[in-house]
Amino acid sequence: MATATKVVKQRAKEFNFSWEGRDKGGKIVKGEMRAGGVNIVLSTLRRQGVMQAKVKKQSTRGGRKITDKDITIFARQMATMMKSGVPLLQSFDIVAKGHSNPSMTKLLNDIRGDIETGSSMSQAFRKYPLYFNALFCNLIAAGEQAGILDTLLDRLATYMEKTQAIKSKVKGALFYPTAVIVVAFIIVAVIMIWVVPAFKQVFTSFGADLPGPTLVVIAVSDFFVKYWYVVFFGVGAALYFTVQSWRRSIKFRHTMDRWLLRMPVFGELIRKATIARWTRTLATMFAAGVPLVEALDSVGGASGNQVYVEATKKIQMQVSTGSSLTASMQEANVFPNMVTQMTAIGEESGSLDHMLGKVADFYEAEVDEMVKALSSLMEPVIMVVLGVIIGGLVVAMYLPIFKLGSVV
Repeated sequence: MATATKVVKQRAKEFNFSWEGRDKGGKIVKGEMRAGGVNIVLSTLRRQGVMQAKVKKQSTRGGRKITDKDITIFARQMATMMKSGVPLLQSFDIVAKGHSNPSMTKLLNDIRGDIETGSSMSQAFRKYPLYFNALFCNLIAAGEQAGILDTLLDRLATYMEKTQAIKSKVKGALFYPTAVIVVAFIIVAVIMIWVVPAFKQVFTSFGADLPGPTLVVIAVSDFFVKYWYVVFFGVGAALYFTVQSWRRSIKFRHTMDRWLLRMPVFGELIRKATIARWTRTLATMFAAGVPLVEALDSVGGASGNQVYVEATKKIQMQVSTGSSLTASMQEANVFPNMVTQMTAIGEESGSLDHMLGKVADFYEAEVDEMVKALSSLMEPVIMVVLGVIIGGLVVAMYLPIFKLGSVV
């Protein structure tokens, strides 16, 4: 145990080095090596017959954050190479050296080092839960145990690509209205702080009573001018509080997720995307031979919605006590009738993974159609909303000018 700990500590201090030298025939050769220091690289190269070597430590700074997309691409590359018969460690080398993100390269080299010292692939991945979730590790473990790692890597890559596509479509649908709201807020704030006060000075010289809409706009402008820091810092603080509460409070996340599911139009989109991820995850794990109760451990978290996480925990508890999956899903009351009926057919026919995959395909297609429809609908709606807001401000400011003739 002490020896294993010592090996891990030594490996944690290893770095990437690039080297250039001459072989026994005088030919210039280049390469990369991971080692604990320059002297180790030089001694290794001498044993390999490389002379006059120049060694340079590679900097890992500047590496961007590792994203879900990076992990998805890694899974697909590994699946492709292993299906082609490339050895595991060599596959890691090829992917690591070919990656444009130094952070990802370092991660893959660390995992390769763990595997090289005797850890299984799933154990090596479990050391990095920030990048490889329980579902990823469980599928890799199932593939190692059954001797079908290449097949399960391919299935895992397909699953990740589909879930990544669903997330991108939902984010894309929500990004446009959010961006417009932010821009509209900034424009209104600029008008209230700089434009309306200039009109107010002109109106004061009229010596006449101002229309009601104009008085309302001026009152709001006065508040913005006097308490602009409260408005901007208040909005910033509210956003910061929301993000932090979302990350740290399960109760807050559950409340927000439930509210999101009840939103008009967008709520239905989020619900369909969640069901697509839920059924796709369960289908993938069940097809890989993971027992149903154990598979449900990862399914809830993969859905991305706290309402479905809690519903999955209840389903798992009931399934573990002998209830059928269909009955448990019906009792959870978060799945449409079509989903439970397809699940029942799958259980009765012994093709649960196939039926759940069909459900996932259906809801992914539904999300595609909803995103296309929303993209067409949102543009005119947003134009109308902006027109009402900006047009209302303009009309309110010009109403007193219409009265100018009567005053004169």
